[in-house]
Amino acid sequence: MPGRVLPTIPQADVQSHNSAKSCYVTIGTKVYDITSFIDDHPGGGDLILDYGGKDVAEIMADEVSHTHSEAAYEILDENLVGFVATDSVIDAVTSSNAPDEIVPLPPSANGTAELRANGKKDGPDAADKIVYAATGMSSAEDLNKDTDANTDYKRHKFLDLNRPLFMQVWNGGFSKEFYLEQVHRPRHYPGGESAPLFGNFLEPLSKTPWYVVPLVWWPPVAYGTFLVAQQLSPIALMLYWITGLCIWTIVEYGLHRFLFHIDGVLPDNRVALTAHFLLHGIHHYLPMDRLRLVMPPTLFLVLATPFWYLAHAVFFYNWNAAVAVYCGGIFGYTCYDMTHYFLHHKNLPAYYRELKKYHLQHHFADYENGFGVTSRFWDRIFKTELPPPKVIKAT
Repeated sequence: MPGRVLPTIPQADVQSHNSAKSCYVTIGTKVYDITSFIDDHPGGGDLILDYGGKDVAEIMADEVSHTHSEAAYEILDENLVGFVATDSVIDAVTSSNAPDEIVPLPPSANGTAELRANGKKDGPDAADKIVYAATGMSSAEDLNKDTDANTDYKRHKFLDLNRPLFMQVWNGGFSKEFYLEQVHRPRHYPGGESAPLFGNFLEPLSKTPWYVVPLVWWPPVAYGTFLVAQQLSPIALMLYWITGLCIWTIVEYGLHRFLFHIDGVLPDNRVALTAHFLLHGIHHYLPMDRLRLVMPPTLFLVLATPFWYLAHAVFFYNWNAAVAVYCGGIFGYTCYDMTHYFLHHKNLPAYYRELKKYHLQHHFADYENGFGVTSRFWDRIFKTELPPPKVIKAT
């Protein structure tokens, strides 16, 4: 029995199959009829219909949303119904001396070679890969790619990941411009381990597992809340506590933008550069380091102490109100730090998946915007929501 010849389907026809009655999706030039699979999709049929008539290569490979298994691609292959001539294929055909080698699809060996020679690819990698100017990266996946320490050091002449980083920054003699350029180009220590920072007895103090945050700060928050609950009515306690929680959101934004990213006004000397590196630079340099994502308790205590006095200065009329506000704010901080960790390292519900994409874009695409971690609210208010990032080249 001769092999079945699949048709080349016009792109407009593919796009019209976007309902529960008939649903097509594409990967590159391949067209799949997945109508029968809509009700069986683990993520729900509505998610499939959102991509009806469209290319699903990117969403299926997106680790933030959900990386699909080989079985998912096998299901697609069983439902291959034809091919679609994309714009890039049509462009190649019109300029080719042998268009019959390219269409009807799939192309012959000669046609495939011609497509690739002209920068066109038949498959899910048909889109050009972009590189962002600020970081030298293309996607969130790049944040997890191991850095070859020797090659990186020879190329950039910045820091050797195999040696303690602190003294390299201190003794490096880097200009501010060079330091900021390099520290915002993320690296990943091989194997997902932590790069050496001090290389001595201070090393353990630089590492903080995420669960230390609730273990250290929730008990005093609970005690402070219990203490003032003896003096405040339940409604007053709740209002003051929520006020503190809301105040934290603007403090979170302010600290991230005006302290952690003080880049523009950072003094150009080794004391300032080293302090910047310890406070936040190391997080952008090694953003997927699991043990340097949340704030060490000692550092947070230093940062939180002024806010204790500020709370009592603002709510001077009632000591209990000031403590309630402060407890709400500290609880907000713990939620922020844990959220920050989970955005980097956990699979999350739908809302947080979008937040994860947003925050990781701050790392791999544009560190000068996107300062909100637990929400985009203040980014929108202050016009620092992440825009489409600047691209330097296509590879």
